[in-house]
Amino acid sequence: MGRKSILARLFAMKEAGILFGMLGICVVLSMTTSSFLNRYNLTIVVRQASFVGIVALGQTMVLLTGGIDLSVGFIAGLVGILTTLLMSSFSVAPLLAVPIGLAAGAVFGVVNGLVISRVKVNPFITTLALGEIFAGAIMVITNGYPILNLPSSFSFLGQGQVFGMPMPVIVFLVVGAMLAYILRYTAFGRNIYAIGGNRLAARLVGIRVERVISAVYMLAGFLAALAGILFSSRISTGQPTTGANWGMPCITAAIIGGTSLSGGEGSIVGTILGSLFMAVLANGIVLLDISPYWERIIIGAVVILAVVIDVLRTRGRPRS
Repeated sequence: MGRKSILARLFAMKEAGILFGMLGICVVLSMTTSSFLNRYNLTIVVRQASFVGIVALGQTMVLLTGGIDLSVGFIAGLVGILTTLLMSSFSVAPLLAVPIGLAAGAVFGVVNGLVISRVKVNPFITTLALGEIFAGAIMVITNGYPILNLPSSFSFLGQGQVFGMPMPVIVFLVVGAMLAYILRYTAFGRNIYAIGGNRLAARLVGIRVERVISAVYMLAGFLAALAGILFSSRISTGQPTTGANWGMPCITAAIIGGTSLSGGEGSIVGTILGSLFMAVLANGIVLLDISPYWERIIIGAVVILAVVIDVLRTRGRPRS
């Protein structure tokens, strides 16, 4: 009875589909390649999942309110450039440069949130436009050249390990645990779900919708900045291309993890699994020697499939 009960609960989980899908891909890769289950390769997979995964966690919070943030990848890139520039050109210590970078990411997120919540501009248009501004700022600052000569102490964030686990993975899991707690056990988390479920009803019961939305976009900007800093630390440079291709994967990770595009439904656990799924998929393409040009086609197909599943799942769902 105990085993059946555990299995029944496992299959009843909303995240069961993505979990078993990822396990299925892992089984196929372990049977078709000899290097997938190699410890070095698995470390690469989870580390790669962590960078986009951290951004996806912030994107999940935004999607839960019924919004979307297309600027997070460019926030990650711009903050990575600003942080490394402080250390390289102005000799600012990493202990000071990193908090400044994180604060800048939060400010960029607040700008998104204020335009959306106060000025009432569509989230898609707002974040798309501001994302272009952030992308342009990157090129204005760098002229397309990477920022080098960073202090060696900065590399620990992206390259260091604690008890054999890479630092980016630790940060990813810690942030995920904190957000899961916030969504489940705090009034702020309940307000996020309420706004995504029915914004008008949330306003009528006294929830300060504009304040919550601004806070959510600020959090998304902060987490994007965190990912950008970690990635810059990993490669020991400030690359102008950092984060440029993170927009679609972070949204995909949240959607295939069960987060609804219409808001009000989703989980942090699902997004973590979605991030791992995307990393395993990308790793499998490399190991199977499939042309990298096919990766975008496959990811696009996965996005379409996830959106179709989301539409079918939410069709006819009562709005609370």
